[in-house]
Amino acid sequence: MRRIYLLSPKELSPETIAVAFAKTSRSPESFQEIAAELSDEKSARFHEKWVVGYGHASVAEHAVLHLAMENVSRLAIESIESNRLASYTEKSTRYQKWDSDAFVLPPELESHPLRERYETTIRRLFRTYADSLAPARERIRERFPRKEGESDAAWDKRIRSRYVDSCRYLLPAASLANVGMTANARVLEHAIRKMLSHPLEEVRQIGEEVKATARLEVPTLVKYADPSPYLIETPRAFASLADESHPDAPEFSMISYDPDGEEKILAAALARFSALPFRAARTKIQNASESQRDALAEALLGARTRHDIPLRELEYSVYTFEAVLDQGAYFEFKRHRMMTQTPHPLTTRLGYAAPRLLADAGILDEYRAAMDSAAETFEALAAFNPAVASYIVPNGFYRRVLFSMNLREAYHFCELRAAPNAHFAIRILARQVAEAIRSVHPRLARFLRLPEGETVQQIRETYFLQP
Repeated sequence: MRRIYLLSPKELSPETIAVAFAKTSRSPESFQEIAAELSDEKSARFHEKWVVGYGHASVAEHAVLHLAMENVSRLAIESIESNRLASYTEKSTRYQKWDSDAFVLPPELESHPLRERYETTIRRLFRTYADSLAPARERIRERFPRKEGESDAAWDKRIRSRYVDSCRYLLPAASLANVGMTANARVLEHAIRKMLSHPLEEVRQIGEEVKATARLEVPTLVKYADPSPYLIETPRAFASLADESHPDAPEFSMISYDPDGEEKILAAALARFSALPFRAARTKIQNASESQRDALAEALLGARTRHDIPLRELEYSVYTFEAVLDQGAYFEFKRHRMMTQTPHPLTTRLGYAAPRLLADAGILDEYRAAMDSAAETFEALAAFNPAVASYIVPNGFYRRVLFSMNLREAYHFCELRAAPNAHFAIRILARQVAEAIRSVHPRLARFLRLPEGETVQQIRETYFLQP
């Protein structure tokens, strides 16, 4: 008789659950019977033998932990959230407001002569941020009046992101935030290795604390998560070859794409739903007329609703881009972990964006003065330690990132981040990606659902002062 049930973490430890699932490959007993025979000690011995000793790491994927991390810097969160196969929820700069003391003092600066300058610059950024909220809110209130019967609290909740979206450009990477992480033990072990190998002391400390906390639940599965010489030495080798002088690069460009991408996707779909090998399916697509290919594209994507995820066959076409976006937008962009991202180091050297709302609110001069001060302090810190200097960089400064995505992920990213409720900076990137893909693969990209009546240029003119 069919049975579907939970092995509850309320009753069993994560390591015991992992063993119960692992043993089913060789035991005829039910999962409950297997689990009933296990103890934490027996589970630990199993993992020492099979996961650690024989390298059967997939067993560790059945042990899932939920980690709560509070008062970590947003710079550290970049490392924490760099693991593809984990889930995260973090404090939002769009919907919450930051207190003036909510920033980290890097351990590297605790007794350094630059500590005072660092703290002075950070406090200036936070003070300017706090001073910008009220005037920016007043401009937004004028544009979005209170509805009949709406309370002050409800009114502010409705319009808050519209003014905080611009004020948040002042918040530095040192800002403290909370993040919740759900990951299996296999992913967590790798995450701990990366944190313990990170150039920032704060991140290494977090790695040690995460390891100690995780070992309370999975004492064996993360026991051997240690710093990785590979992760430490490889960045150093490439950094030593870096040339600080480089030619200007465009704000956005498509680096490469597969010219046969549409053909491969249609052929893969045909192979999936027929008895044809891929080569035969591809030959059929190559011999099909334009109208036949259009009909197949319609069949593949035309009936999709906003609740439907495109079929996996869209993953057979890959696109690589390079873009310059502000750090606030990058912090949202990095959540799209199904793509491959290579962000450049966080610096102030590419300049910063100037939100139009801050000019309308009469606080542009204060904004520019605080941002310029951050840039000057960054250079002083960079001469001491480039990694530590990144803490001072506010959200408004630009950052370059190289990234690749397949068409399926492009559908998800573009439709989500071009939506009206998305931050205006990320809407620019979403439309740039969509336009680039449409230019090379119009047959399949025409089914992308982006809001009408908005262009990249319109977003720029509406929300930013032009250089």
